[in-house]
Amino acid sequence: MKKYILALLPLVMLGACKKDFEKLNTNPKLFPTVPAATLVTQAERQLSSAVTTSSVNNNVFRLVEQQWQETTYNDESLYNFDTRNINKQMWNSLYRDVLNNLQLAKGIIPTDQSFATDAAKANSIAIVDLLQVYSFYYLVTTFGDCPYTQAFDPKNNFPKYDDAATIYKDLLKRVDADIAALNGTVSFGTADIIYGGSVAKWKKFAYSFKLKMGMTIADYDAALAKTTVAAAAGSGAANVFSANADNATFAYLSATPNTNPIWVDIIQSGRFDYVACKTIADALNLNKDGRASKYFKALDASGNVLGADPGSKANYDSFSHVSDIVTATTAPGLLLDNAEIQFYLAEAAQKGFITGDAATYYAAGVNASFDYWTATGAAAYLVANPYNATNLANQKWLANYNRGWDAWIETRRLDAPVLHKPATGAFSEFPVRFKYPVDEANTNGTNYKAASAAIGGDVVTTKLFFDKTDMPK
Repeated sequence: MKKYILALLPLVMLGACKKDFEKLNTNPKLFPTVPAATLVTQAERQLSSAVTTSSVNNNVFRLVEQQWQETTYNDESLYNFDTRNINKQMWNSLYRDVLNNLQLAKGIIPTDQSFATDAAKANSIAIVDLLQVYSFYYLVTTFGDCPYTQAFDPKNNFPKYDDAATIYKDLLKRVDADIAALNGTVSFGTADIIYGGSVAKWKKFAYSFKLKMGMTIADYDAALAKTTVAAAAGSGAANVFSANADNATFAYLSATPNTNPIWVDIIQSGRFDYVACKTIADALNLNKDGRASKYFKALDASGNVLGADPGSKANYDSFSHVSDIVTATTAPGLLLDNAEIQFYLAEAAQKGFITGDAATYYAAGVNASFDYWTATGAAAYLVANPYNATNLANQKWLANYNRGWDAWIETRRLDAPVLHKPATGAFSEFPVRFKYPVDEANTNGTNYKAASAAIGGDVVTTKLFFDKTDMPK
């Protein structure tokens, strides 16, 4: 009898293990799913880092736009974007680190018990969608056609590329839906670093970004641009940003790892890789621009910025350096600001898209930029630089200092300002798009080839749909 008991004992134990196996292998301290708010906080941080960082591995637009010039290395100033896989880093930072987290959050929110009401869920989903629209805006204006309708299908490892203009029009529809969905006051709360969960601020952001999107396609589809801009601005431009307090900013902290990425890139890393570029230095010096000492330090005795020739390998000690304001640990990431909105309104008024005085909006843009940088002398500056189409383009470029990605989009769209040609040995003409990552060609080859053919070739000189005129020679 004893033998039977001993023989049955392993079977009893096996049954017990099978019964409690799942329970025993579940960590009671782990959330069954990641809270949506956590994903949104991380996505906002990664998005701000993507548009703010000065790392030559994934954001080289300050160099392309001749705001900064390199010292030790000058490959990126010469439009060599392949050595460091810059295209891949930009692509991944938006798709993997931002859009994917937002898509996951969007799926979790409907059943996330941390949201007390359906209204909070609806507002939060709209905010997540606006962040996705913002991210796709930079993808389609940088690469052109890209994965969109199949981008987040976990069963499809080889998503097709959608037409960039078609994506863009769908993004406009999504913004309209988000504006309609934003109501009341409840959403994420403090998990939203940009606006602290303020539904009213997000709604104003949505209208303002819609205005920006409308003006971006002004040369591509004037009729659609006009209706988009007019609806976004509202009567007397009441819907959109009107003060720097409206700016969409990401607040960085004084302690790592949540510090300003430019501080990480330059100060913490002990790098001496950047100085002022001659192109922006000349523009700042021309009218004794009050922002010069805010943008750069180590100016000469007359207060002039010392800039190195674009494309050159500059001596760090011979030129002005990036200012302490820009490299401060807590310097915020800036995603959308009042100055650019006022400049868009000026252009919209000039084109007849909205009513209002273009010169008044232009002056508001200059003042907003000076105020943001706590610079003096805006009134005299406006006298020396009155409103006209050329000054509007130049002032937008100057106000977009330290926001090279946006400056690059506007330079292509407006074909101004006229940037200096880089030094002899540049890898290409001025880049009007970025090539697809090499990984896409290797792993998603069929769809990559179709997209490359559709846009006119996977090269940096292929003009994208919104860029309808030629850069001045």
